[in-house]
Amino acid sequence: FVRENNFWNLSVLPTVYELKKPLKQEQQTYIGADIFTIATPLFDGDGEVEFVPMNVRDDFHEGLIERFQDIQEHSENPPERLQQGLVSQSPGMIEALSLAEKVAEMKTPCLLLGESGSGKSLLAKYIHLNSSRRDKPFVVVNCASIPVELFESELFGHVRGAFTGAVSQSPGLFAQAEGGMLLLDEISELPFAVQAKLLHVLQEKEYRMVGGTGSLPADVKILAASNRNLLAMVQAGTFREDLYYRLNVVEIVLPPLRERPEDIVPLIYYFLQVYGKQYKKRRHISEQAVGVLRQNPWRGNVRELAHTIERLVVTSAGGTIDVSDLSPAMFESPFSGGARRGVSSKSSGDGACTEPGRALEEALRCCERDIILKAYVHYKSTRKMAEALGITQSKASRLLRKYRAES
Repeated sequence: FVRENNFWNLSVLPTVYELKKPLKQEQQTYIGADIFTIATPLFDGDGEVEFVPMNVRDDFHEGLIERFQDIQEHSENPPERLQQGLVSQSPGMIEALSLAEKVAEMKTPCLLLGESGSGKSLLAKYIHLNSSRRDKPFVVVNCASIPVELFESELFGHVRGAFTGAVSQSPGLFAQAEGGMLLLDEISELPFAVQAKLLHVLQEKEYRMVGGTGSLPADVKILAASNRNLLAMVQAGTFREDLYYRLNVVEIVLPPLRERPEDIVPLIYYFLQVYGKQYKKRRHISEQAVGVLRQNPWRGNVRELAHTIERLVVTSAGGTIDVSDLSPAMFESPFSGGARRGVSSKSSGDGACTEPGRALEEALRCCERDIILKAYVHYKSTRKMAEALGITQSKASRLLRKYRAES
C-alpha cells in the first residue's frame, strides 16, 4: 500500500513489525506537509505484533492534510516533484512528467509547450534534477527580456574590444551552462538573426564569442519553452523551420489547469503549505472555499492559483480561509451580471454544461446545478438567492439540497 500510493515517505510501520519495538520518524506527506510519527507495537499472547497504534502529528498545519478520498486514485509524486511544485494526479500531467523523466538523460534538445503559467519552467528544473547533469549549472534565459542588439553577446559572450563598451572579456550564457542545461524560455522571441547561430551551436556543438576568432566547445543540453504555436510561426516565416525541427526532437506539452481539474485541490493544499511556511501564518481552508476555487477557470493556470493562495494566506484575517476571503471575481455569474462565470463554454470550469453530444436535458440540469451552487455561495442565504433568481424560497432550498447532495 505504501509503495504503490506514496502518501508519505519513509514508512515506519514495516520496520516496527520487523524489530518489534517502538520507533519514531519524521516524514513528509503527499502534499508536502512535515509530520512526526511515533509507532508503538502491541503484542499478543505469543509475543507477536498484533497492533501498532501510530501517533501522527502535523505541528505546522494540523488539520490541513487532504482527505484520503481526494487523492486515492493517483498518488505518484516523489519528493523531487513536490520540491518543484509539480503536484500531479491528472492523467495528462502524469504522462508529461513520465516523458520528462525519460528524456532527462537524452543529450538532444527538448521543446516544452504550454500556456503561460502552466509550469514549463518548473518542468525544465525537474528534467535537470532527474538527469546526470543535476550537479552542473542550470541556467535560465528569458528571450523576451534581452534587447535584440545584445542577444548574441548574452548567449555567446564577447571578447575585449568587440564593441563600444566591451572593456573586458565576458562569458555568455552558454559558457555559464557548460556541462549542464540551458533553458531558453519564450524561444519564440529569439531574434531571427540569432536563430541561425543557435542552429549552428545545436548542430556543431560549438560557438564563437562576439569579436572572437576561435570556436569554443558547447557541452550544453538545450531546453526551449514557448506558449506560442511555433509551427504556425514557421508557416508565417517568423521562426526558422530548420531550427524548429532541431529543437523539437522531443516535445512535451503541459495541459492547462482547466484540463486537469484533478490537480486543483492538491495544488490548493500544497500552496497553503508552501506560503504558510514562507509567511509563518497558520492557515486552514473551508470546504466551501475549496469548492469555489475548484470551479474557477484559472485562465492564468497554476501561476494564478499560486498567487491566489499566497494572497489568501497573507490577507485572510482568521485562521480559516472562507468564501468571504475570496476575490469578488470568483463569484461573477449570470445572475450577478458578470461575464467571467457565465454559463457558456468559456466559463464552465470543465466544460460539462456545453460538452458536445451531451443530451439537452442533462446539459440544462448541469447548468442549473452550477447556477444554484454559485448563487448560494454569492448570496449566502436561500432568501436572497431566490430573489436574485426569481424563484420561490422553497424551490431555492429544495434545489440547493438536491445539488449539494450530489457534490
